[in-house]
Amino acid sequence: MAGGEQEALQTIEAQLEERGIRKDIDVTLLYLSDRNLKEVCDLGRFKILRYLWLNGNKLRRIDCILNNFRLSELYLENNELIDISGALGHLTCLQVLMLHNNQLTKLEEVVRELRPMQALRVLNLFNNPLAQENEYRSYVIHNLPSVELLDRQEVLQSERDRAWRMYEQEQYLLRETIAFGRRAEGLPPRTRSQDRHTRPSTIPEKDVVANNFDMPPHENPNHAVALRSVSRAVMQYSMFDWSKVPKSEQRRLAEGSPELPQIMTIRFK
Repeated sequence: MAGGEQEALQTIEAQLEERGIRKDIDVTLLYLSDRNLKEVCDLGRFKILRYLWLNGNKLRRIDCILNNFRLSELYLENNELIDISGALGHLTCLQVLMLHNNQLTKLEEVVRELRPMQALRVLNLFNNPLAQENEYRSYVIHNLPSVELLDRQEVLQSERDRAWRMYEQEQYLLRETIAFGRRAEGLPPRTRSQDRHTRPSTIPEKDVVANNFDMPPHENPNHAVALRSVSRAVMQYSMFDWSKVPKSEQRRLAEGSPELPQIMTIRFK
């Protein structure tokens, strides 16, 4: 065991003895901060560990918590971390993560590692080189939607909307060009004197086409909805009038050809 790991182990044993804890299963929190540690021993023996302080050391990588799946708060600030890939993604219960004041440079890799943490609410990444990248905050907000407090600042709904417009441009433009999902006032009321088969006067004749999907985008969503309503396909239902079908006895006694059954057809838009 390396010297740093041995020092960490001695610190842990001293804490357990001081608190009178004899079983690893009873350990829910550990303080290993400000010890100038370069390495930390495997903490997998503490199966229900929930709170861990490793801040204020000289850690460059973090590989001591690969079997601590129940962590909810992890403090790694003020270290020398250069990479967290493969080290934190399994912590799906994590709610608070402090990573500020480190040497993390690859924003996309860091965000990819944190993406499985759907319970993450508080995240600090400031004072890392990656925080200097363009649109850093918007990128993190968009890819980690559960985060409510980023770098000590509340995530506002306006920031979420801006990030969505920035990184989901195709969906944003599509939503802006169609009227579905919006409230539509519909066509103006008709009078009895108006012919039912004439098109509404509010819609230009040249805009009415047979196929609605070939229409160009309309600036006015209500205009698009009204236009669609008058060009919907006609639906038709046909019913067989069984009351007009003669029974076998009636067919035998009838003189001449029996009356043909009637088919009733209903059409509507």
